Amino acid sequence: MLSTLVVFGCVAAFAVSGQGCRHKEYRTRSGDCCPMCHEGTFVRRDCTGQSGTRCSVCDNGTFTSQPNGLEKCFPCTSCGQGHGLFVQLDCTIRSDTVCGAQSGHYCKSLADDTGCSLAEKHTLCAAGEGIKYPGTNTTDTVCELCQPGYFSQDGVNCTPWTICSGSHGKVKEGSASSDVVCNRASRQRYFYIPVLLSVLTLAGLVIPCKCHVKGSRSDP
Repeated sequence: MLSTLVVFGCVAAFAVSGQGCRHKEYRTRSGDCCPMCHEGTFVRRDCTGQSGTRCSVCDNGTFTSQPNGLEKCFPCTSCGQGHGLFVQLDCTIRSDTVCGAQSGHYCKSLADDTGCSLAEKHTLCAAGEGIKYPGTNTTDTVCELCQPGYFSQDGVNCTPWTICSGSHGKVKEGSASSDVVCNRASRQRYFYIPVLLSVLTLAGLVIPCKCHVKGSRSDP
């Protein structure tokens, strides 16, 4: 990449050593004051009594966001995917990369210029807990214990216990992580009798009964 050379200042802008530098001037190693380079550039050569500051455009992957007297540009921030981050805005020669939190993560450390610098996965609620507030890209998930009479096996929603009614008595009490267990034996017993009779009739093993009632007609 061919760097662009920019010259700032003139002979009159060169300050005497030892004096305080003016606004948008920087102090050189020799103690002189020179005009700063614009954002997106850096100092290639300090000003002298005969020439102003010589500046060059930042290389790809580097930037300066303010007027400066730097000898090189800053490296662009990398949004590491392994750290739950993604590139929200690409780096330019005048601004750093802006990172954001990936889906399923929230930003734990937020910087003004580069966005999210540290992201963590949303907390997974445990069995016996429900989600009170879902996680966002800036806040973690908030969990809460299931109230008495409710349960959660997957740590998502607290569901009311099943109510055992009629002949289906309660076999096992519910807990925060498991439902009530009802007795279904009586229901199963009555269910199988008509099914069994239907199967036997279709197979020809049960023959319908022809009943003869006395007194219904005279014998010949």
